[in-house]
Amino acid sequence: MAPWIWALIIAAVVVIVLAWVLTRQRRTAGLQRQFGPEYHRTVASAENRRAAEAELEERARKHSALQIHPLPEDVRTRYAEQWRSLQEQFVDRPVEVVDAADALLTRVMRERGYPVDDFEQQADLVSVDHPTVVQNYRAAHDVYDRNQRREATTEDLREALVSYRSLFEELLRAAATADERGSVATDDHGSTSTDERKPSSARAATNVAAHVAHPRGDRR
Repeated sequence: MAPWIWALIIAAVVVIVLAWVLTRQRRTAGLQRQFGPEYHRTVASAENRRAAEAELEERARKHSALQIHPLPEDVRTRYAEQWRSLQEQFVDRPVEVVDAADALLTRVMRERGYPVDDFEQQADLVSVDHPTVVQNYRAAHDVYDRNQRREATTEDLREALVSYRSLFEELLRAAATADERGSVATDDHGSTSTDERKPSSARAATNVAAHVAHPRGDRR
């Protein structure tokens, strides 16, 4: 075979290999951007990086088939008030409050359109939209499981409530964002304060954060 033919074959192989490497790199970079810390957690727990990335792509594929939708403002407000009521009861009833917080978060996810019959699948699908807080949700649910066996301490329960809150707030905030877009129109000379532009449910969810880190009367 003529030398120039070999040169063409080698060049074609190099191009193919480079294209494959670049495709893999773009795939990895895209998944890292999408999943953030959840990407690294999945890689650490999988057999290898390729298996982890295949798993994350499968999550995204399943998620794309769901119909995730925002909640009406009155529903968001009702849920925010229910959460506020729960956290105010924590000092006197920590065991029951964490149970109720898990149930409330499950109701919110179900109403948003997430499947809730299997916790692991539920967490995986939530990670597509909320990758920065889904590990908090897993940690809180682990405490919830131990709470069922009465193995969780009061501090465990408090931390679980804080962890549940991180996802709860994101779910309500994500729902509120859709309503905020275009909901307030001002002329070129008018202005509306950021807090005034928030739906009442978004303001309520924001206020939750001021109380949960150390619930009312929390004993240290």
